[in-house]
Amino acid sequence: MQCPKCKTADLGKGILDNKLSVKYCRECKGTWIPAVEYEAWQAEQPDYSVIPDLLFSKLNVDFVQSPFDTKAALCPECGSYLSRAKVNLKTPFYVERCQQCRGIWCDHGEWEALETLGLHTTIEQLFSNKWQTKMRSQQSLDQERQATIEKLGPELAQRVFELTEELKNHPNGDFGVAYLMRRVAVNMQSPALMKLKIEN
Repeated sequence: MQCPKCKTADLGKGILDNKLSVKYCRECKGTWIPAVEYEAWQAEQPDYSVIPDLLFSKLNVDFVQSPFDTKAALCPECGSYLSRAKVNLKTPFYVERCQQCRGIWCDHGEWEALETLGLHTTIEQLFSNKWQTKMRSQQSLDQERQATIEKLGPELAQRVFELTEELKNHPNGDFGVAYLMRRVAVNMQSPALMKLKIEN
């Protein structure tokens, strides 16, 4: 069985977590996890799912992407194209899986990252439309948050974030939002500010 990324190196026997039998490439350090081995190992693991919201709020894994991660590949078992599921960390990466034989490919370091995130026992959820949609939504929120920090500065942005959470959880939070919108809108229409906008 040849490595799907190197294409010339043969895959040798390896083991993950002292119990999961895999195929290992000595050249690119990638790992092929046969479906039969993974599913047998998975059945012995605690039954839980990771929620994308919690994943983003509590973890920022220091991950170095493999140079082979961007390469498309064929399944080493049946020759089908491997599907790719993006894990949107600070340094994103792709986990690959064969839709025919259900085997999983992890480039160097990806299994360890999945393990840190608690995703290694439920890799199949990464390939669901629900998960990918939620991940894209969370990424958009993170980008919006970063833009707010850049525009307002870290201190004011943090106060805005905290006030947002308080208003979200307050039974009359919509009144607070309406007040802020009115007061900010009034200031935005002030003659001095309008003159500044025209000059810029």
